[in-house]
Amino acid sequence: MSIQKVGVIGAGTMGNGIAQVFASSGLDVVLCDTAQPILDKALAKIVGSVRKLAEKGGKDPAAAEADLRAKIRTTTDLESMRDRDLVVEAVVERLDVKKSIFERLDAMCAPHAILASNTSSISITVIGAATKRPDRVIGMHFMNPVPLMKLVEIIRGHLTSDATTSAILDMSKALGKTPVPANDYPGFVANRILMPMINEAAFALMEGVATAQDIDEIMKLGCNHPMGPLALADFIGLDVCVAILDVLHEGLGDDKYRACPLLRRMVNAGLLGRKTGRGFHSYA
Repeated sequence: MSIQKVGVIGAGTMGNGIAQVFASSGLDVVLCDTAQPILDKALAKIVGSVRKLAEKGGKDPAAAEADLRAKIRTTTDLESMRDRDLVVEAVVERLDVKKSIFERLDAMCAPHAILASNTSSISITVIGAATKRPDRVIGMHFMNPVPLMKLVEIIRGHLTSDATTSAILDMSKALGKTPVPANDYPGFVANRILMPMINEAAFALMEGVATAQDIDEIMKLGCNHPMGPLALADFIGLDVCVAILDVLHEGLGDDKYRACPLLRRMVNAGLLGRKTGRGFHSYA
């Protein structure tokens, strides 16, 4: 199928990056969130990113911004998704919220429309079951930062069709991404492997094995990681890390996925990482 009109629900870090990538590829994009100030902030971030990438590539930043603004619009009205060929949901990592959105999308979108989730851990099969078109529900797990990272994990639900999968694989390649399939198990591949590492780093900090700075330095120099696990947790958001670990723990039933008490306590204290200015490290 031909995908020309795309909707993105959620204008946070992931949502605005996804919207940017689609719009920069020449597609008609509608970015939706609950409040206009959120959308204004997201659009400003997208424009800044596009101008920076244009400068880096030796192109005219003003022209790049104009091209982008011609392809993207923002709205607080979910009904704007009605005419979209593809809708990508990128909201908070909570099943109840996602199911509610997919139920509404299923009722309003055209029969041919594909409904995708950027979930990093929640079952696509369960999300698809909230609709009457589970064959057209699929996972598109972009990596952060979306404009720079090549990988998109493509997750088929139990009833996702071959045609839907093929369309999304082709779409991902057209965006300049590298789509890699993963089966529908909690955390898929990336987070099933990444989150236990971050969690274990939090346990090492809690037990006094080393400081946060030293844990990150050891992993960077010893394992050739570009960013230490605690700094990466701050980048992702500690609340997101806990939400993913809870999905892994519940879905797989193994205590090795239980969230570190220190990690959970920091979330309860509102220390969520970069987005709040403080997590395992300070960003003041």
